[in-house]
Amino acid sequence: MNLANPSQHGILHVPSMHPVGVTLDRLEEAARAHGLKVFARLDQAQEAEAVGLTLRATQVLLFGNPAAGTQLMQASVTAALDLPLRAVAWIDTRGQVWLTYDDPAYLGERHGLANDLVMLIAGIHMLVHQAASASPAGQDT
Repeated sequence: MNLANPSQHGILHVPSMHPVGVTLDRLEEAARAHGLKVFARLDQAQEAEAVGLTLRATQVLLFGNPAAGTQLMQASVTAALDLPLRAVAWIDTRGQVWLTYDDPAYLGERHGLANDLVMLIAGIHMLVHQAASASPAGQDT
């Protein structure tokens, strides 16, 4: 179930059945299994600790398809602001882990992209749900 916070237009939150690191491991595995390139993985809590600050478990994955991303940027160079795609796994104050990402429809609206181009990135919905689900990694839910 996606929970869109009305105050966070275009941001979707999916509850995860796994710890933060495992959630991102599963997303990375799902992305690679679907032929996507993983560009970077950032452990924001670790970076906060390195500068003497604290942050609950928070990790970001940047991933995508360079061919699809290029088409989006050819249509609107500002799409580069939101590419590659990214998702953040994080834990709230109650201990619930979430996988949060930008809704492709919102990105299309934000950058004035045609629907056929938005469809190039719509697969993120499936990947996020696959990573957050209780089913074994690599299986569609």
